[in-house]
Amino acid sequence: MNYIFSACIKIVSFAAIFFLFSLSSVVAQPGSGGPQPTNSEEPPAGVPIDGGASLLLAAGGAYGLKKINDYRKGKKQEPEV
Repeated sequence: MNYIFSACIKIVSFAAIFFLFSLSSVVAQPGSGGPQPTNSEEPPAGVPIDGGASLLLAAGGAYGLKKINDYRKGKKQEPEV
C-alpha cells in the first residue's frame, strides 16, 4: 500500500513539473503583433473555399453514404433470432 502511494506521488509530481516547464516555454514565445488596422471602408475579404476543401467535403459525404449503405445491407442479411 505504501509503495503504491509513493509511486502515485512521484507520477503526480513529475506531471506537475512537466506542466510547469511546458507552460513557461509557451509564455516565452514572442507575439505576432496581430493584423494591422486598415482605414478603408471595405470589409476584409473572406477565406475562399477552394477545390481542396470542396473535394474533402465531397469525399466525406461519399464515405458517409457508403457507411450507411453498408450498415443497411448488413442489417438485411442478418437472420432473425
